[in-house]
Amino acid sequence: MAFANKWVAFGVGVLAGAAAVTLVKTPAFKKACAAVVGKGLQLKDEAAAFAESVKEDAQDIVAEAKYNNQKKAEAKA
Repeated sequence: MAFANKWVAFGVGVLAGAAAVTLVKTPAFKKACAAVVGKGLQLKDEAAAFAESVKEDAQDIVAEAKYNNQKKAEAKA
């Protein structure tokens, strides 16, 4: 009985694989994949721009803090 179940599972796997290959070769599937990848690349670019903006803001804050500390040191001298 278990032997027959393994062959049934194997047959179902082969059919699922064949169906997947057929699906992947369709123009609609390729177009949908291209759209998803395109959105992913756009998201990556937007995330990189956001990270750069945050980095620049942090650098401005650090520079301002250094400037303020320098002015305080000069005032004490």
